[in-house]
Amino acid sequence: MTNPAEHTVRVTDLSHDGRGVAHLDGKAVFIDDALPGDTVRFRHRRKRRAWDQGELLEILEPAPERVDPPCPAFGRCGGCALQHLDPQAALERKHQGLLNELRLKARVNPEQVDAPVSGPLWNYRRRARLGARYVPRKGGVLVGFRERRHAYIADMLECRVLPQHISDQLPALRELLGSLARPDRIPQIEVAVADAQSALVFRNLDPLGAEDQQRLREYSLQSGMQVFLQPGNLESVTPLEPVNPPPLVYSLPRHQVEIHFRPTDFIQVNAEINSAIVDRVVEVLAPAPEERVVDFFCGLGNLTLPLARRAAFVHGLEWLPGLVARARQNAAHNDIENVSFDACDLEQGPPKDMDLSGFTKWLVDPPRTGALAVVQALEKSRPERLVYLSCNPATLARDAGMLVHQFGYRMTRVGVFDMFPHTTHVESLAVFDKDPGHE
Repeated sequence: MTNPAEHTVRVTDLSHDGRGVAHLDGKAVFIDDALPGDTVRFRHRRKRRAWDQGELLEILEPAPERVDPPCPAFGRCGGCALQHLDPQAALERKHQGLLNELRLKARVNPEQVDAPVSGPLWNYRRRARLGARYVPRKGGVLVGFRERRHAYIADMLECRVLPQHISDQLPALRELLGSLARPDRIPQIEVAVADAQSALVFRNLDPLGAEDQQRLREYSLQSGMQVFLQPGNLESVTPLEPVNPPPLVYSLPRHQVEIHFRPTDFIQVNAEINSAIVDRVVEVLAPAPEERVVDFFCGLGNLTLPLARRAAFVHGLEWLPGLVARARQNAAHNDIENVSFDACDLEQGPPKDMDLSGFTKWLVDPPRTGALAVVQALEKSRPERLVYLSCNPATLARDAGMLVHQFGYRMTRVGVFDMFPHTTHVESLAVFDKDPGHE
């Protein structure tokens, strides 16, 4: 007898968050851990007016691209959504998904589509925010990523996407936090990995006593990790051991640039892919020695400083004053003088008193919300070329539609970079050139 509450369907698509998409009686059903090409048995977990959620019960016929996920926490941990999909197939889906977004939603057809760029599949993640929670019924403190669609911390003793030396520390971190007087008052550990140093930032909701501080110091000496405490906001982060730690640094040797950063600063998580993106940006923006470039959302100068090696002058804009200060320090450290940096709220667009007419090329590297206000500034100034680095295909498509249909630019090139393997995250780079025939 077949359970009438269970259904058999063939999965035909993949949602933006990595769930299999099937249809039952004309209604979309989103099923965790199902892949396009699977035939599965599922039961409803939640029903809505327009779509349903399903729980996977059995894979009756696996998709050809299905693989065995190597991580024992996969399925519970929310850090990865696609370990069960062949990595090359996952990258191709990201590639096609971006092109579909551009063509169907923005009505934009790129003139050149680059092959997707991939890098290391494992141990690539040099920045992470790990949750910590004291759970006595599970034996003490859990340290790891949050569970899929839950606030709980996944019970994990290793992580395949963290650098190996960080993954190896997960059991020791659980033991360390469990030894503190208030293990329930450390909810988070930030991880930052540089070329030669690694740092952990412990978010302490209460002041730590002398014994607890000593335990953390001993852990730092044993593990080789720099240890920081964060009792409040980001400005409260202070080193515990060493008291005066050496700087965190990553290098871009092809551009003779070193970037210094603090353990809570934003940096791209995948070092190899970041280097590939920097190379591509310098290649496609191609500033001539006499050209001036503006870099919107410049951060620490990751792209500004390599471009300054080629251009006459580069001006970086960033909304966080702390990042602007450190970008200036990075310029000084690299003896690069043909740059300047300013802080402004780019969600409101460039500063109203800023003359953009002298900048022949623009670089735009926004957060997931996109760069709508920056693109609208093209009403007053039209660079010859605009390069757009995106972490969200939806907002790239929105802004690309405006660039092409409102301001008369051509999308001359686009490509995907696999910044976050085994996830649905899509990093892409698009090149827009001014159409001389458009007024």
